[in-house]
Amino acid sequence: MPARGSQRRRDEIVRLATTSGLASVEELSQTFGVTASTIRRDLALLTTEGRLARTYGGAMALTAHPETSLRQRIGEAFAAKRAIARAAAAEVGPGETVLLDAGSTVGALAHELRSVPGLTAVTVGLTALQELSDAEGITVHCLGGTLRPLSQGFVGPLAEAALERVTFDRAFLGADGVTAEGLCEADLAQTRLKELMARRATDVYVLAHGAKLGRRPFHAWARLEPGWTLITDASAERAKVERLRGAGIAVVVAGADEGIESSA
Repeated sequence: MPARGSQRRRDEIVRLATTSGLASVEELSQTFGVTASTIRRDLALLTTEGRLARTYGGAMALTAHPETSLRQRIGEAFAAKRAIARAAAAEVGPGETVLLDAGSTVGALAHELRSVPGLTAVTVGLTALQELSDAEGITVHCLGGTLRPLSQGFVGPLAEAALERVTFDRAFLGADGVTAEGLCEADLAQTRLKELMARRATDVYVLAHGAKLGRRPFHAWARLEPGWTLITDASAERAKVERLRGAGIAVVVAGADEGIESSA
């Protein structure tokens, strides 16, 4: 029986690493109610069997989590993204200069910003660019660079160089996953650009609906700095929200009907 129980646990570890991305020894130990040394032995065996790849402090699936396209994501969690966008837009005042990341949630924010008078919007995302291209009274700049077809956003040295020419009142970033350790994305070019964007802004916001909190679907990371603000929606698990607040991240929870709850 114990051997069968161990095998079931190892099978479940592989499943979790495949569906959720990175798995840490600490999290797996808590999930299965066993010691960290037991989890490390499990991971060593699974690595030997070729079922997982070891990482520092944990493991990841050998098959990368597939990155979905912006077109696939744009209809997901529509109400949540709209609530987040409205809460984010409420932070922006007339005449400000804002920096907008790529992604569907930031694109929803761009739609909400169309009526902000005297706004200057700088973006790396085609969605935000399309939303603001015909907005009256708004100045729109695109950083340019190399287009990533899946995310419909620009990355690379040209985008990075353009960032050195301007500063921003606020930067609004997206992410594929958010934990207290950072923002998770599909490749390092995206995470490097996010870090550079954040350095150029007075205030930094991360827009992510509840399903993205605690997720580690990929293996490229940008730091999530204390003092930044996460805007999420009412579907976010309270434990995950509190973990972020404990790391010094201000969290705004925007509900489609419930209003907005803000807390540092």
